[in-house]
Amino acid sequence: MSDAVAPQDAARRPLRWGVVGTGGISRQMVSDFALVPDAEVVAVASRDRARADAFADEFDIAGRFTDRSEMFGAVDAVYIATPHVTHFDVASEAIAARRHVLCEKPLGMSEEQVRELTTRAADAGVFLMEAMWMSFNPLIARLVALIGEGVLGEVRSLRAAFGAPFPQDDSSRWKPGGSALLDQGIYPVTLAHTLFGPPDSIRASGTVREDGVDLREEFTLGWADGRFAHGASSMVDWLDTSAAVGGTEAFVTIPRGFWWASQLTVHHHIGRGQHCEEVVEVEREGNGYVPMLRAVVAAVHSGALEHPLHTAATTAAVYRTLDAIRSEITR
Repeated sequence: MSDAVAPQDAARRPLRWGVVGTGGISRQMVSDFALVPDAEVVAVASRDRARADAFADEFDIAGRFTDRSEMFGAVDAVYIATPHVTHFDVASEAIAARRHVLCEKPLGMSEEQVRELTTRAADAGVFLMEAMWMSFNPLIARLVALIGEGVLGEVRSLRAAFGAPFPQDDSSRWKPGGSALLDQGIYPVTLAHTLFGPPDSIRASGTVREDGVDLREEFTLGWADGRFAHGASSMVDWLDTSAAVGGTEAFVTIPRGFWWASQLTVHHHIGRGQHCEEVVEVEREGNGYVPMLRAVVAAVHSGALEHPLHTAATTAAVYRTLDAIRSEITR
């Protein structure tokens, strides 16, 4: 099996991607890959040959495999969208084959797994990143810029949640390794880290089945200077999926689906309890994954092993917080 493509070689032709997993998220991602220059999905792998063929036929993909290790030999980079508990093993195999990796969240089931994958990728000299598309949403970039410009004054709080009652089917989310925290709660936790950095204190409560699958949780992250972030996640009931960021001069609201929203509103205080509103909008490209995919492809072409918007250190810090929340709700 050949080594990973060197930056100077990759720059001469599109980065060849292979997809592991044929679920709904893979369909959305492959659709968005078509909008990214210098990238081409050339193969798909699934244990079920019929699924691999159907997926490949739908998106006109030439390569279809039931053995993912064989697929690794035909691509430069791998996108992983398999059940949560398999991410560590699949990513490890791709890294061992010296292939660049973009892995759906969660990258691992714990901070320990995330750090281990990071070490393996660095040793192999390949790019590795969790597919945290929210971090590349231009609306989040505008939010960070507004805060940096002092528009909100001193930012003191965040509220964000992600919850929906998913169908009680035989999908992996209901099996050991399934987790509302890792599937949905990761979004408010990541946003809190983006705005405030790692927290100094963590309080949480939740509902966990006997087999370890957490169904719902609420958590408050605190910082020594008094800032706080309140979040919640659930896969058994509806939660308000909007977000709000509060400052001493103004506050921001992001409508439902804050992680992929394309609009926010700045509520400027003008005195006597009154506010004027300023709406900020950005363009959504494709299904929303295009900015992330474009950034990843550019990073790989440049020879980088990570992207500054979602680094290995940032990812590990998020999982340290997730581990602490899980510890709180299971004790």
